[in-house]
Amino acid sequence: MKPTLTVFTPTYNRAYTLHLCYESLMRQTSKDFVWLIIDDGSSDGTSELVKKWQNINAVPIIYHYQENQGMHGAHNAAYERIDTELNVCIDSDDYMADEAVEKIVQFWKKYGSEKFAGIVGLDATPLGEIIGTKMPDHLNESTLSGLYAKHKVKGDKKLVYRTELTTKTPPYPIFPGEKYCPLSYKYLLIDQMNPLLIMNEILCHVEYLPDGSSLNMINQYKRNPNGFAFFRRIGIQFSPTWKDRFRESVHYVSSSLMIKNKRFLFDSPKKCLTLLATPLGILLYFYLTNTDKRTVINNRYPGC
Repeated sequence: MKPTLTVFTPTYNRAYTLHLCYESLMRQTSKDFVWLIIDDGSSDGTSELVKKWQNINAVPIIYHYQENQGMHGAHNAAYERIDTELNVCIDSDDYMADEAVEKIVQFWKKYGSEKFAGIVGLDATPLGEIIGTKMPDHLNESTLSGLYAKHKVKGDKKLVYRTELTTKTPPYPIFPGEKYCPLSYKYLLIDQMNPLLIMNEILCHVEYLPDGSSLNMINQYKRNPNGFAFFRRIGIQFSPTWKDRFRESVHYVSSSLMIKNKRFLFDSPKKCLTLLATPLGILLYFYLTNTDKRTVINNRYPGC
């Protein structure tokens, strides 16, 4: 019988921490899942480690190796291979709460339908402290962008999507020489289809490691300007408020200058807004190109 949930984990040279996710999956109170590991070109013995776990057979594991394409390329590979009703991404330095699978499956069977894109739950630190804020108790459903823009929710949240929708939305674009495109691209597109059911339960424990993408965002901007410019166009088009669309326009101008796209104004889906944002976009461009700081640029949506 096919499981209800695919837990997928993109990984790149994280053999030293991948065991945390594996051990949490062994502790799950429900076994209604399969673990899909997308190895994005690791050279640290990840494949040997996963083979050992497969031989133990305590957790159903599907393993796929590919040449390094970056986080978004690993997500593309995962979505091509998932055939369960639901899927959730657990990063290689994170791990699931012990009852997470059971809570997800039971909640979905009780409330889920084609009216919803999936479930949004909570992330927490290893000590159990909620990342950011909880979601409003009175709220039963919302788009992801609506949670942040309208309901002022803060911090990363755990997204459980209906596989039909993650398959239906186009894959992340792969730009030559670049290894990152914001994962929120798909989230914004799915927001246009259906809202998410809200579950104020901790589903995942996260730790932001020094080699993680969240703590190296300025470097990501510099190394992947095509990916960011692509995403910002989507953000300009679909962000829920004028303030959000203006912020995306500022970033779009900056990324467009990085790739020397002189036609950025004509390429924008909202030309007047982009024209208004151009002076700030130019300032952001000079700031990014003249700083070596490793820091987090505040984005409203997870995966930006």
